[in-house]
Amino acid sequence: MININGTLLTIESANTSIENRGYKYGDALFETLKVVNGAIFFWEDHYFRLMSSMRIMRMDIPMDFTMEYLENEILKTLEANDLLETSARVRLNVDRGEGGKYLPSEEAKVHFSINVESHANPFYNIDKTSNYVVDLYKDYFMAPGLLSGLKSNNKALQVMGSIYAKENDLDNCLVLNTNKSVIEALNGNLFLVKGDKIKTPPLEDGCLKGVMRKQVLEVLSKDVNLQIEEASISPFELQKADELFITNVIKGIMPITQYRKKNYSIEIAQEILKKLNAKLRLSQL
Repeated sequence: MININGTLLTIESANTSIENRGYKYGDALFETLKVVNGAIFFWEDHYFRLMSSMRIMRMDIPMDFTMEYLENEILKTLEANDLLETSARVRLNVDRGEGGKYLPSEEAKVHFSINVESHANPFYNIDKTSNYVVDLYKDYFMAPGLLSGLKSNNKALQVMGSIYAKENDLDNCLVLNTNKSVIEALNGNLFLVKGDKIKTPPLEDGCLKGVMRKQVLEVLSKDVNLQIEEASISPFELQKADELFITNVIKGIMPITQYRKKNYSIEIAQEILKKLNAKLRLSQL
């Protein structure tokens, strides 16, 4: 079952109009959520990121778009799909409806949709036995600035980069901005470890304002033995690093084990993940 503006519909009947602005112009935003036994991980962070993104996109936020209302709609959709008591992946999509060309018409009203699917692993883990190989994606570049950091439906670079990764037997690719700084992976934020210093690109470089990025930074800020820096990362720094890892809400932390000829350890990533899971368990007590 799919939730369209609060109404549960079968997938077959939940058709999108070809006049939908999200379909025609990418005039839409989305949040990808992990939900375990009815608890939405980091829901407050997701909600406020969505509201902030809607304001940047100059969408008229409906009065009923409260955190409680949208949470109830997510849980209602999970229940209708028998996923309320297990682990699930949820996509909450918001678009500006129909009407207008590039300029939305006055009739264009914000709509939302929710679709859900089963997802394994209620908590985050790292497979110590698997390799995770990446390289740079250099066919296209992201522009620095707020629009690049939005979780919008305009993901052409990520689609093309994913095809490139598959064609070259890579697990992921690292994305560059127009200044040739490394800003993120195709599906998450990037962290670099060198000694006791951990770097992640600043939002101004064009990386996603990731919910898991925020959680990891909060965990790291409590470790007095580490120095945390939000600063631009050049491609030359990658091969000098001790560790590289990617973060997103669905997977948690994905350590990179190989970039070109350089192999990396995963010790810091494992320690952060332990603290992250401990934080989640405490939040659900």
